[in-house]
Amino acid sequence: MKTFFDSSAFVKRYIEETGSQDVEALYMAATELAVSVVCIPEVISALNRRVRERDLSRRQYETVKDNMFEDVRDAEIVSLTPEVIATCTSILEASPVRAMDALHVACAIQWGAELFVSADERQVSAARKARLRTRLV
Repeated sequence: MKTFFDSSAFVKRYIEETGSQDVEALYMAATELAVSVVCIPEVISALNRRVRERDLSRRQYETVKDNMFEDVRDAEIVSLTPEVIATCTSILEASPVRAMDALHVACAIQWGAELFVSADERQVSAARKARLRTRLV
């Protein structure tokens, strides 16, 4: 299944928290994987926050970062295009989501995702409204 992960879900592959087991199963079941161009920087930001808060050691951070880059090596990284921006605008006009959340949904639509995975209820609601099949983790 063509599976698109937003940042809130994708980070659960590397940090054990509620939903991590679901993310792992969905990741392993995906026949194709995609994330938006902003996903990796958002995950890196979240991981560095954990380092600053001392929830993650520098060594753990480096290991997780290396694993993540290995995981996305064969993934589709969906870029910002005029079509993605137009779709994002429509999502923002139709649903009460933040810009980055709408951007992930728009990227999933542009890529033709068969499943959109997120840990954000509002984002999942917006994705459903945009006619994506979703999974809240």
